[in-house]
Amino acid sequence: MPIAIKLTLGIITLVIQINLTGKGNLAPTSVLDQIQNYVLGGIIGGVIYNPQITILQYLIVLLIWTLLTVTLKYLKEHIPLIKQFVDGKPVILISNGEINVSACLKLGLSANDLMFKLRSAGYSDTKSIKRAVQEQNGQLTIIQYGEASVKFPLITNGVIVEETLLLIDQPESWLLAELAKQSIALSDVYLGEYVHGKLQLTLYPKPAG
Repeated sequence: MPIAIKLTLGIITLVIQINLTGKGNLAPTSVLDQIQNYVLGGIIGGVIYNPQITILQYLIVLLIWTLLTVTLKYLKEHIPLIKQFVDGKPVILISNGEINVSACLKLGLSANDLMFKLRSAGYSDTKSIKRAVQEQNGQLTIIQYGEASVKFPLITNGVIVEETLLLIDQPESWLLAELAKQSIALSDVYLGEYVHGKLQLTLYPKPAG
């Protein structure tokens, strides 16, 4: 019976965490997601068959971990430095056909690894690539010459993404001027995209009343 109760509590905690973090499943999309899965799996697997740990102690540990996860998620969404510290940031590996060797070495990415990633994406020549960016989850996003749209956001949660400005060869002053034309404050922008040479904005909903 104690094992059944612990298992039930573990499943309920998983469901609660998935709903609180806004995810549809346990597939990791960031470093925090990966850590969350490992730790929660360790808590459930290590405690469930240990009769010395009571159900109350087990429940308290699950509640503490859920609280930590939700708090860190909130801080990530509202403090860019914490998000960068936890998840890292995209790294430009190829710019205008030239490989950023220092960035590759910093990531521990050998030449063979880089070319394997490029071949897997259907590319064999670095000179034909305008930008190749390794995302936080290790995936490679590639932009070819002549592409009309940039595959990265310009603004996320009221914060300017400087790497994207570099991709479109525009200064921060240009972006701020575009926002001023529309009388929109940077902090009001949930998502800003650069599509076919134009800035498209999605704003936070205005508070009722």
